[in-house]
Amino acid sequence: MTQRPLALVTGASSGIGAVFSRKLAERGYDLLLVARDGERLATLASELATFGAGATAVSADLTTDEGLAIAEHAMRAAGRLDLLVNNAGFGTTGSFAATPLAQQDAMLRLHVTAVNRLTHAALQLMKPVRRGGIITVSSVASFVNSAGNVNYCATKAWQRSFSEGLSLELEPLGIRVQALCPGFTHTEFHQRMAFDQKKSAPPWMWLDAATVVETSLRQYENGGPVICIPGAQYRILVFLARHIPLWIKRRLSQRVYTRE
Repeated sequence: MTQRPLALVTGASSGIGAVFSRKLAERGYDLLLVARDGERLATLASELATFGAGATAVSADLTTDEGLAIAEHAMRAAGRLDLLVNNAGFGTTGSFAATPLAQQDAMLRLHVTAVNRLTHAALQLMKPVRRGGIITVSSVASFVNSAGNVNYCATKAWQRSFSEGLSLELEPLGIRVQALCPGFTHTEFHQRMAFDQKKSAPPWMWLDAATVVETSLRQYENGGPVICIPGAQYRILVFLARHIPLWIKRRLSQRVYTRE
């Protein structure tokens, strides 16, 4: 009997992470579900069983060394891994100086340290068998420097750059890498930020989480490019962000920040 592929998804209890988990279960994967909310993970694991998926809930806070060790141990205990989805993340609003330093440190640990450590651990299982994949959920914010979201943009840019460099190393080994860069997406992510969706972005800028994940997985499965940007509107915006003069980008960012 053929063994089902195994994926580990961080931030699996809600939003894009939960959608990744469901769509991977539909595609025949077993899952290691990692997030802080053990109760929600257990509920999701039961739901995924209806797809025939074996799903293990791994309750861990990835902003801590202890939580990262728990997730790393789950990988080693499985002894194999076919796909790592680095999805866990959060955003903040307000100026850097006015945002508590502990919150900024937690963002750096979750967006950078956790991705770095879990990816390294995953590759110890993937490289010997010369197969596997890593999808890291970055953001279109990785292409801009935004006042009021300084560390969010910076850490998402690190994730994108990390993925692009990693793909150069791993492509010869048959290991695929993707940096998923969605724009505004309807999830709990913005609700936790007390984010006014109607005020901050027009309806045409909002994406559906299922569409974002399906776009990512199809591009990954088809061996597409490292950078995945769901939505034609965001591909156009990223093109403009890469080509308009820096002084215009700075002026726009400052104007939006001042208005908010």
